[in-house]
Amino acid sequence: MAQTWEHGGSGGRDEEKIESETRQNITTGEEHDSEKGGRNGQYAQVDPAIASRIAANVDDFMTLVNEANEANERERDMKLSHAFKVYPKAVAWSMILSSCLIMEGFGTSIVGSYISYPPFRDKFGTLAPNGDYQISASWQNGIAGATNVGEIIGLQIAGVLCERWGYRWTILSALVGVTGFIFFPFFAETLAIFLVGELFQGMAWGVFQTMTVAYAAEVCPVPLRHYLTSYVNLCWIIGQFISAGVLVGLEGRQDEWGYKIPFSLQWVWPIPIAIGTYLAPESPWWCVRHNDKERAEVSLKRLARSSGFSQRDADAAMALMVYTDEMEKQVSEGTTYLDCFKGIDLKRTEIVCFIWLAQTMCGTAIGGLSAYFYQQAGISDSDSFKLGWGQSGLNAVGTIASWFILNKVGRKTLVLGGMVVMFILLLITGFMGIHVPPSTAESWTAGTMVILLSATANFSIGPVVYTIVSEVPSTRLRAKSIILARNAYNAINIAFINIVSYRQLNPAEWNWGPKAAFFWAGTNAIFTAWIFFRLR
Repeated sequence: MAQTWEHGGSGGRDEEKIESETRQNITTGEEHDSEKGGRNGQYAQVDPAIASRIAANVDDFMTLVNEANEANERERDMKLSHAFKVYPKAVAWSMILSSCLIMEGFGTSIVGSYISYPPFRDKFGTLAPNGDYQISASWQNGIAGATNVGEIIGLQIAGVLCERWGYRWTILSALVGVTGFIFFPFFAETLAIFLVGELFQGMAWGVFQTMTVAYAAEVCPVPLRHYLTSYVNLCWIIGQFISAGVLVGLEGRQDEWGYKIPFSLQWVWPIPIAIGTYLAPESPWWCVRHNDKERAEVSLKRLARSSGFSQRDADAAMALMVYTDEMEKQVSEGTTYLDCFKGIDLKRTEIVCFIWLAQTMCGTAIGGLSAYFYQQAGISDSDSFKLGWGQSGLNAVGTIASWFILNKVGRKTLVLGGMVVMFILLLITGFMGIHVPPSTAESWTAGTMVILLSATANFSIGPVVYTIVSEVPSTRLRAKSIILARNAYNAINIAFINIVSYRQLNPAEWNWGPKAAFFWAGTNAIFTAWIFFRLR
């Protein structure tokens, strides 16, 4: 800090002053948008005993509180246009680190599409009753499950490494790892080696999933937070859009390079992203948590334009971070994952875990296997991949459109409305599969409904999930809460989604075709009810 605070004695007048001050409503930095979209501060009654312990650990407690309030008021009242004007660097750095998820979206989309990709099926598949080569449901489930297991391991590794190394070096280590792991699927001659490669790649992807969201939440002010956290969802879609275009372009190739070229393109991403990550400032919140205040102030100044961010603003922002960190240390010193299930944090953990479960159980499993779904609905291979490409483009439009509506209608309204619309689209899709085999009109209607379903998801629950999971946890439990939530998401995919969804569509297994949508309409209804009653 630029200014030095002298800590006086602990006489009676100081104690009375601290107690008097802390009995006031002190605004905290953990504020959430109201359902009307306003930015109303959240007020916390600070326990005088906690305040006294904070006062023993910091210089000039009263100055700290006053400057922290000043910074909180400044951020709370900041207009969106002013936030973009003052913090363009924070936006840029967050977007650079979030580009890890463009790479991940590209890779996961390539893997997910290979079950429907002719060159891959012809090399690794077995002859199905319908006369086509198919990857068996067991291998489909195994490969997807290996990816999810790897992500769970990566998420746990990320939590440990982030505490020691910070966000930047944790992401850099994962980028180095994923560069080597790509060799496994690229040179795989059997599905077993391919599975091992996806397990290792999943470990790196798990690191990206939590680190990018947490970094975006910590480096930007509140008015920008939901844009940059929901941009994470757009990064996935950009990666999926690029991969869909690559697959459309190579779909006509029948040799092994038809599937090896898309995998080799994954090596394009790590080096430029690593350079940007290395040059990025570390999160100032992480620096404060590790008692490196000088570095935190340097990071703050690198995240803002000097013309709109004075030394007084830097001092006030530092005071807010120090005060918030000290208060949370006293309330939850030595936090563990168990703390996520205690007191008010239990409700926060429920929200972040169940909202991510809702994202994968609302029917998006069909959209995630769209090309395979289109094929089983009776659409040609070529048209299936073209529809998947168009679907990715509409998904991007949906995510961008959500930025302009989210603050007007609020998180719950947007998510709930999207779930209801998806429920209706799933029912229509299911009815298109009652007639077996479906007519050409029924096949294309089912395909259109899936495109609209995916676009609706990416307008509502898709991007809003990232905003909710970054806003709801306390700052000291944010990384742990995101890891728990994403692990819940991966666990349900391993134990349920992967097992059910592949068998529903595989002609050698259940062969439900479009009727699978009825099943997902049921799970959608369950989580719609949870959102209505539990999400606030």
